[in-house]
Amino acid sequence: MGSREGGGEEEKGGKVEGWLYLFRYKRFGLHYPRKRYFVLDRHRNALDCFRDVPDDEVQVPVRSANIDSCIRVNDNGRENIMGNVFFLFTLHNTSNDRKLKLGTRSSEEAAKWINTLMEAKFKECAMEEPNVAIFSKRRCTSLRLCRSSLAHSADWNFFSSSQRDRIISDVIEPSPWTIFGCDNGLRLFKEGRKGNLYSKHHDNNSPIMAVGVVGASPEAIFHEVISLGPSRSEWDCCFDQATIIEHLDGHTDIIHVKFRIDWLPRGMKPRDVLIRRFWRREEDGTYVILFHSVYHQKCQPYKGCKRAYFKGGGYVITPINQGKESVVKHMLAIDWKLWVPRLFTSAREHITIRMLERVAALREMFRAQQGQYPGADVRFSLREEAGLDLQLPVQKGIQEHTEGSWKSDAGAVGMNGSFLEANDTDDEFFDFLDESEYEQQEDMWTSYSPSQARWSPAAALMKRLHGLAVQTRSCIGETSLSDDAPSCSYGSTLLKDSSFSLASTWASADPSTFLIRGITYLRDRKKIAASGTLMELVAADWLKSDKREDDLSGRSGGIVQKHVAQFSNEFFFVVNFQIPGSTTYSLALYYMMNMPVENIPLLKRFVRGDDAYRNSRFKLIPHVAEGSWIVKQSVGKKACLIGRALEVKYFHGTNYLEVDIDIGSSTVAKGVTSLVLGCLTNLVIEMAFLIQGNSDEELPEFLLGTCRLNHLDPSKAVSFRSH
Repeated sequence: MGSREGGGEEEKGGKVEGWLYLFRYKRFGLHYPRKRYFVLDRHRNALDCFRDVPDDEVQVPVRSANIDSCIRVNDNGRENIMGNVFFLFTLHNTSNDRKLKLGTRSSEEAAKWINTLMEAKFKECAMEEPNVAIFSKRRCTSLRLCRSSLAHSADWNFFSSSQRDRIISDVIEPSPWTIFGCDNGLRLFKEGRKGNLYSKHHDNNSPIMAVGVVGASPEAIFHEVISLGPSRSEWDCCFDQATIIEHLDGHTDIIHVKFRIDWLPRGMKPRDVLIRRFWRREEDGTYVILFHSVYHQKCQPYKGCKRAYFKGGGYVITPINQGKESVVKHMLAIDWKLWVPRLFTSAREHITIRMLERVAALREMFRAQQGQYPGADVRFSLREEAGLDLQLPVQKGIQEHTEGSWKSDAGAVGMNGSFLEANDTDDEFFDFLDESEYEQQEDMWTSYSPSQARWSPAAALMKRLHGLAVQTRSCIGETSLSDDAPSCSYGSTLLKDSSFSLASTWASADPSTFLIRGITYLRDRKKIAASGTLMELVAADWLKSDKREDDLSGRSGGIVQKHVAQFSNEFFFVVNFQIPGSTTYSLALYYMMNMPVENIPLLKRFVRGDDAYRNSRFKLIPHVAEGSWIVKQSVGKKACLIGRALEVKYFHGTNYLEVDIDIGSSTVAKGVTSLVLGCLTNLVIEMAFLIQGNSDEELPEFLLGTCRLNHLDPSKAVSFRSH
């Protein structure tokens, strides 16, 4: 490989390469980035790190790490570090709990690195027999930090969205939206009532959506929409200023927005809104930004300004024309808190529609910038863009909340919920040496332990206090559960109701609602409606505890072990969703079949295979049958490989295989779950489970089972004492 003046490139030999930022700890728990050149050799499944662009193929990297089934890739989202915006991801070696944090300045590059690393991880699974354990025992060496001044990035033509399958819905359902007008080149839609799509009678604040085509890439539009700084004044006519009240994680934050007084109708009092904003990127390059009103102790309504209520809203930015243009959907459901609302229906809708016209303003802004905008190679500096970034004291832009300011070390350590939080072990990685120590010591990565991290005295005190609080809470929780909670009969805590009329019940969903790979999928990429399920849903649990509850199927007294005691031949497949928090909820679904596993080759390989093989095949198709637009968009309707994004544990017994899914292992999943739990009693959720077919012999696919959860109530989850 010769020296490159432009971006990195995808080599014919199967190497993906480019510049990444490597993050390490500094004093007071702060991070700082170092730019390094990385090469992913897909033949060796190794990630090599160089100080500079390697001159030839035989140059030895300063450090190298094996990418195998032990590696998990976590998307850490968008963060501000040292006044610049980075998109971060973490490599986590689950065999020794060592972690490495990397990042880019572009969301697209971060997403493509994540996808490429995941593909490299599962490559070894496809090459090995599924019943052979493939967990690597090779020793991984660490990546050394060193200076570099080159500034080109990876070329991702091989992994461009045009080369990948378009992400479409895997669920068949009619659209709830009906068009009612067209304004400024935008189509305007209203959400019809259930059972009458074309009803003209909507509630006082029914959702309205504007749809238009913008001549820019989804990434460029995403960065404009998510930015809250002065650049927003070029297209957002209603925006006055914004303040980040709390940065929860790389995908979620709490924002206070004030609207321009001159934009509001004459005689209308000033308005503001406090929203929780969440974003994610889909595999096809679609960006989803969602927000809804919340309450926060640090930002209460104040005199002289009325607080509007956002029932839901957001953007869906989908690439078209090979990513050169984008379809932008902007939805809002707002209660403007007008006096005598029924008398001002037309005025309320008029204000909302004017707000939706921001899509047209975006279109015209990019049209004016055509030929000048940097396109896919987007670089954002906090000092230049003043976007969602944490230190600009400007009047007509974003202002960072004083308690989260980057201007002081104390503020940085104490930022609530950010990756700088002292007790956030997810953001630790391999123990790197200081620059001055390189000549004295050359060592491998070591497993992380709290004693090896360099904490400031204040951070160390916070960590000890946190540990004491967790220990105290754990003791209190164990006492309360063991004293008050009855022993649980697993498989009987959630009732069945096939009529769909009772709350907190389950039933089987219609299999024909879900699309699966057909027998010719590898040639024409066509999917077909499922005709049935292999297994029957026979029981469900809705439980709560003070800790994660694993292997429910193996516990005595449950439906699975009762069949074991009766020497029955039935086989159970159990899916256990674990939702962590102050209270850990468990949703367990019990599927049963009467035929032997050996009769179904793909299922046999899945049941008897190792965890890496299972993670590369187990798929979930979600569907929110009843719920608000914001929840439906956050959950989606596309099949996903659960093991690629979440931590999954498998428990194999005599007559069962249980899949325990930790929802809290992903920041994206945690953001979605937080939104769903807040309105769970208003939702009807359907799911389908299947094993992905990757060859003609494994097609067409078949559903293992489906479920329909009707208006689950967290307060009705059953507490039980630990067995």
